[in-house]
Amino acid sequence: MRSVRTRASWLVSIITLGGALLAASGNAWSQPAAPSNKEALAGVKEMKIAFDVTEGDPNVLLAKLNVIDLTRKQILAEGVTPRFVVAFRGDASFFTQTDQEKIKPGDRDAAAKVAAKIKEMRTASGVESLEQCAVPLPARKLRNDDVMPEVKLVGNGWISLVSHQQKGYAYIAP
Repeated sequence: MRSVRTRASWLVSIITLGGALLAASGNAWSQPAAPSNKEALAGVKEMKIAFDVTEGDPNVLLAKLNVIDLTRKQILAEGVTPRFVVAFRGDASFFTQTDQEKIKPGDRDAAAKVAAKIKEMRTASGVESLEQCAVPLPARKLRNDDVMPEVKLVGNGWISLVSHQQKGYAYIAP
């Protein structure tokens, strides 16, 4: 037992000494500078994207919405105009609803965060439309009337997405 403790103590000492030497030499561990989007956006004035969102886990959905919003902010920061459409289909449809009874009790806290993010994004610069496909609602016992007011109900999300693509929007399924 003593041998294991001695070896562990020796290893910790070596790691600590190595870290101290690196810090003293000015080469402390650090992150490199953040990568830039300038080259990718060179000459681009406007970026039109239609996001096809189908995620049924509210925590994962929230993470995806946060990345979509981060993308919007990064595009704006580079002086490019974002034009985003976020289309909800499939099990993501549960989280565009005002009727929380259709959401599993264990998911309701996360669903409330998704709803708050949707409300925030609706008024954000560069978000043109948040759309809910009507097709998956009946199968999930969801009602058209329960779609959040921030979200536009469309007859068929695929038709809407193809229409956006034909108008020059890039299609992304996060």
